[in-house]
Amino acid sequence: MRTFVVKYTVMNKLKLGWIGLGNMGNPMAKNLIKAGFEVIVFNRTKEKETELTEAGATSADNPQQLLEISDVVLTMLSNDEAVKAVFEGKSGLLAKEQPGKLVINMSTVSPETSRYLSEISDKHQLNFLEAPVSGSVKPAQDGTLIILVGGTAESYNKAKPIFDVLGKVSHHLGAVGAGSSAKLAINYLLALNLQGLAETILFAERNGVSRENMLAIVNEGTCGNGITKLKSPSILNNSFPAAFALKHLVKDLRLAKEAGLDAPLIHPLFDSFNRAQNMGLGDEDVMAIIKSLKQN
Repeated sequence: MRTFVVKYTVMNKLKLGWIGLGNMGNPMAKNLIKAGFEVIVFNRTKEKETELTEAGATSADNPQQLLEISDVVLTMLSNDEAVKAVFEGKSGLLAKEQPGKLVINMSTVSPETSRYLSEISDKHQLNFLEAPVSGSVKPAQDGTLIILVGGTAESYNKAKPIFDVLGKVSHHLGAVGAGSSAKLAINYLLALNLQGLAETILFAERNGVSRENMLAIVNEGTCGNGITKLKSPSILNNSFPAAFALKHLVKDLRLAKEAGLDAPLIHPLFDSFNRAQNMGLGDEDVMAIIKSLKQN
């Protein structure tokens, strides 16, 4: 766990608005409060705001009001439709002209959606950054996410002290669309790792090698990596509470396909995870793919 030291005296005077208090958004917003930022929150399910308001945040009635009383607004939502609704709704971020403010979308959406959000923000004289993250609930809690940013250098430099609290590193990758593309690319690699690990364990198990022994072989050798070690306890316990829900990885693989990923493995990989979701595993952790494969 990182210790948050209030280092950014000037930046911490900015008021930050936060939209979306799910498994990722909640600890991220909480870390900003710990770092000394004034945080105002909005969530459609108001009960989810309680933990943050008890930690020192205040609450807004809707996204429009949130932007009015904030200098920077960050969104962390589940999909493209939810993000667009926050921008374009009746009381959305674009409902009233508020020139010069910065909106940062940290949700994972398609590159096309990111570019669209940037365009409509620009028409309303808002600055826009995309900043999806690589990492799940534990890195969000510890402030060790990897933040993948697309947008202008000026907006990135303004937001960097915020990113320094939320993550261990942020990468400014270029124009809007680059961050979303990088996020879909890394989640494709994540899915390949999970599928390969699950297939390896099941093949070994069917041939008399225990899960414990096979995971030791993987993790003690050059094939081991951060994700194989992180997911080993879940595999051994056959318990998959969602650090990153499988349904969200299905969404990301679909977005990657729609964005033009046509590699040989993307199609069977998407089909495998989509089948697991259709089996009712969507709300379990991504490593629950092993449960689906075991039934095949």
